[in-house]
This record gives sequence, C-alpha cells and structure tokens, in this order.
Amino acid sequence: MSIMSTGDPAWALTAVAIAVIGLVVMIAWGKMQPLLAFVIAAIAAALMLGMPLGAIPKSVEKGIGDMLGSLAVLLALGAVFGKVIADSGAAQKIAKVLVRLFGASRMPIALSLTGFIVGIPLFYNVGFVLMVPLIFSLVRQSGKGVVYIAIPLMAGLSIAHGFLPPHPSPTAIVPMFGADMGLTLIYGLIVGIPTLMVAGPLFAMRVKNIQGNPPDLFVSPPREDHELPGAFNSFATALLPVALLAGATAFSFSGTVPPEHKPLVDFLSHPILVLLIALLVAVFTVGIARGQSFQALMESSASAIREIAPILLIIAGAGALKQVFIDSGVSAQLGESLRTLPVPPLVLGWLIAGIIRVALGSATVAGLTAAGLVAPLVAVSGVDPNLMVLAIGAGSLMFSHVNDSGFWMFKAYFGLSIKDTLKSWTLMEGAVGIAGLISVLVLDIFV
Repeated sequence: MSIMSTGDPAWALTAVAIAVIGLVVMIAWGKMQPLLAFVIAAIAAALMLGMPLGAIPKSVEKGIGDMLGSLAVLLALGAVFGKVIADSGAAQKIAKVLVRLFGASRMPIALSLTGFIVGIPLFYNVGFVLMVPLIFSLVRQSGKGVVYIAIPLMAGLSIAHGFLPPHPSPTAIVPMFGADMGLTLIYGLIVGIPTLMVAGPLFAMRVKNIQGNPPDLFVSPPREDHELPGAFNSFATALLPVALLAGATAFSFSGTVPPEHKPLVDFLSHPILVLLIALLVAVFTVGIARGQSFQALMESSASAIREIAPILLIIAGAGALKQVFIDSGVSAQLGESLRTLPVPPLVLGWLIAGIIRVALGSATVAGLTAAGLVAPLVAVSGVDPNLMVLAIGAGSLMFSHVNDSGFWMFKAYFGLSIKDTLKSWTLMEGAVGIAGLISVLVLDIFV
C-alpha cells in the first residue's frame, strides 16, 4: 500500500525529474559520493511528494535494506570468484588459447570472444587491468596498432559488464523487475554475441589507424606458459557459473522436472548457491590443485571484497530512491504516464538509461536509476522483464566520455589523445549500446 496514492500527476512527475536532475548534478558536477547523493535525492523527492515526515527515514532504510539483503552475498561471491580466476592466470590462458585457435588474421574475433568470456566472471576494472599485458604482448608480436588490438577485447568486457549476471547492474535489476536470473543470462548471451561482433571486430576496422603511445609503466610482460593452468581447467572453471545457471534454467523450462523435485532444482539453481559452488570448485581446480594454500587464496580474496564495497554502496543508494518512489505512490503514477508514451517500453528503458549514462558516467548508476524509473512500466505493460534488463543494460553503456573512469583508463593505458579516445572508446561504447538495443528488439520478436 503506498503512502500517497493521490495528488497532481504533473507535480509528481516534476518532483521525480527534479530529484533525478539533482542526483545527476550532485554526482557529475559536485563529485559527491553516490550513496550520499542518492539518499539526499530520495529525501528531497519524499518531501516534494508530500510523504509524512516520520515515514521518510523508514522508507529510505527499507529501500537500502531490501536492496542489499538480496545482493550483498551474491556480489561478494562474484567478486571473490573473479579474483581467484584472475590470480590463477586462467583468464590469460583463455586469451592465449582463443588467439592461437583463430590465428593472426582473425585476431579481433578471438580478442572479442576473450573479453566476453573473461568478462563473465571478472568485474570490468579487474578484467581491464588483467588483459592489458596481453594486449601489449600481441601488439609486439603482430605489429598491429594498440587500439586495433584493444577495442575488440574491451568491447567484450563492456558487454559482459552491462548485460550479464553476476555483474552488479543486471544482477540488481533482475529482482527489481521480477525477472529470472538464469533466463536473463541466456538472453544476455544471445544478445551479446551479435552486439560483440558489431562493436568488436567490425568497429576495430574503423579505428585501426589510430596510433597510441602507451607509457612504459603499463607495458608489462604476461606470465610464462608454464605458470598458467591448463586450457580445459581454465575454460571449465571460468564458465562454470554460466553452465550451472543456464543448465538449471533450461532444465526447469524443459517440463521434465517432477513436481516433488522442483524445490531441489530451485535450491541448486539459486544464484548464491551457484556462485558458492563455482567458487569452491575454482579454489580447488586453479588454486589448491596447483600448489596454492587455502589460506593464501582467502587472504587474496579480501581485496576483492574491498573492491566491491563502493559498488554495494551505490546499489544501496539506488534502493533508497526506488523505495521512496514506491511508498509515495509516484511509481504507479509514473508507470501509468510512461505507458501512454508513443515509444515501445524497451526503447524507453534504453533511452532513459542512455541519457543518465551520458550525464553521470557510471554505467551501474545509470542502469539502477533507469530501472527504478521504469519498474512500474514493466509491471503494467506486459513487456518481458528479462529483455528490459538487457535493454537498460545496453542503454547504460552508451557513449562513455570524460565523466567516466573507463574513458580515462583507456586513454592513459594506451597513450591516446582525448580526441582519439572519443573516436575509439566512446564510439565503441555507442556501438555496444545501439547494437545491443537492436539485438534485444529482434529477440523480442521471437520470445
């Protein structure tokens, strides 16, 4: 039951717009910590929408608690799993195998797939830093430009970050829409491949003549082959969460599960249990079995928890704003208003996420903020919630520029001017967003 179910719809929408614009200004211009900005925007929105003063703190607390309650363990497990994969050298081994398999002439395809596969278990910044030595090694071996080599790999990392659980934004949006984690992952893989081919190999041809001048600081040699785990071990371990989630989802939809066994299947396919199983397997297969001690692996994983903490705070703040929209009643009003716009729901979700992404820079903040705005539309329009997660994911990756840390990482690591970074990195992210939306709309025809 909402606290405020009546009122002037025009003022309600104006209050939402003021809160969102204020959020953008606080983060983009004021450089305010996102959690603080979200809480301030939530309280301001609640006051403008006429919520009782005593109800406002409770709404903020409920939003933060509900959001973190379902995600904190999931994202922490995903971060630790990615750390084990990174430290073991499994990601580097996957890259080497794919490049060798496809050959020098099809290197962009191999690098695109490398970024996509490696990006599934690794958070974006970790994957970026991990792959840089490989990129410079391939530049030296092939004689190709650094941008030509880097763009396909970074496109794969970016698509995995925006589309696929267990990454923060899609993982957080799935329960907001009542979507299915496994089905979203399967759809994300289907949508991700054509998007990857457009933003990776095809776009790399357009920027192959851009030359970088990377500083020596970032040019470090990759590990020797004898230090890496085997190919089967690396692929099987890194892709185990995908196999478990996708397999359990396909099994559930097959209609072959007896009713008495469905609770067991649901239990085993829960994302938290899937990631816990994958983590324990990884600790053994690429850790203990290769001579690392359990204590050393656990000490190393502590840094992964520290890395995920800021993302959890952003997600918590987004939960506060979302809950204020729900408790004030404006969420239902907003859904009704959006439903009447002459724009398909999936396109609208993509557009809102894209606008916030360009304004704020953070793909995670853009995705979560857009999700909070269109959640009521998902409930009333009948749109597939799994596809809406992907549409918002595509929009949240649009046109990264000078307000995004990824832009500056790409510029600094590969020694580019701002102009060349805009021509390469920014347009690549734009290609991901546009091709992603088109792929989602095509998939919507068949599901």
